[in-house]
Amino acid sequence: MARFWYAYNGFGDPLLPSSYNLASIRPACTNGANICAIYSPGSGNPSVPLSNNLRTYIANVQLTLLGAPDSSLAVKKYAYGKNI
Repeated sequence: MARFWYAYNGFGDPLLPSSYNLASIRPACTNGANICAIYSPGSGNPSVPLSNNLRTYIANVQLTLLGAPDSSLAVKKYAYGKNI
């Protein structure tokens, strides 16, 4: 299944797919205390439920304030944060 960027709408639980809107471009955010966007399989909405890995990445962004996974600069990030 293809992956798409989804912007967090700022409402509700960031672990719920309904809290995201399909984005037409890659986000400019990467790091920060608040969830900004996720890169997830889906079409108009992220896949339901969010994968365990993606849920872990979202939690890690909230704890570390860094895009996740953060194991290497060469690794694709699937959850992004921003400061508001």
